[in-house]
Amino acid sequence: MVHSKEKDSEPGIYGFTRTAAAALTHLVCIVFTVLITVLSRPGSSLFSWHPFLMTLAFSLFMTEAILLFSPHGSPIKRFQHKTKGRVHWILQCLCVSCAVLGLAAIFYNKHLNDKPHFTSWHGCLGLFTVCVLGLQSLAAVPLIYHSLAKGWSLAKLKRYHAASGLVTYLLGSASVVLGLCSAWFTMSVLGYNWYLAALCPTFTAFVMMNQVTSAYMAKKRLQS
Repeated sequence: MVHSKEKDSEPGIYGFTRTAAAALTHLVCIVFTVLITVLSRPGSSLFSWHPFLMTLAFSLFMTEAILLFSPHGSPIKRFQHKTKGRVHWILQCLCVSCAVLGLAAIFYNKHLNDKPHFTSWHGCLGLFTVCVLGLQSLAAVPLIYHSLAKGWSLAKLKRYHAASGLVTYLLGSASVVLGLCSAWFTMSVLGYNWYLAALCPTFTAFVMMNQVTSAYMAKKRLQS
């Protein structure tokens, strides 16, 4: 009897944990974005737009775009899937726009100050991530216009889009963490506060990875 009760309670505990993690992710991405906004003071210099726009892109817009499809933490959970898809595309368009503008800001800032481009791990990975983001967004167009992908099932396209989106998100999170190692950020945030800041994109990346892989495994179990 005890074993039966424990087995019955597992889904409830599982669902509560997922809901709590999703709610915390919403809070973390907002708090982290506000922190970077306060520290960078966008508009105070050309450089200031880089951390602000990149944080908007990957820590806020892309995180929320993925969370829209979370069964435990979507803010529009009761809306139709088609509506979620449209909001997802809007957020992703904002993500791409901010990422491209953020890259342009740091590129032009280095050009004005006659500094070499892409000499750090952060710079190289950041450039690669923005390129991957652009390609991943273009590759997702057939999800809207399915006639462009003849011979491919919509289910398979969605699966590849979810997988490539997760890879892109993890690259973005890694770029953000490397950005926190920059001289600008380490001089602005000292001591254990740096570790708390670095924990934010690390935590959200873990939650996003868990959400996407769990959804994929659930579909595999239904098909088997």
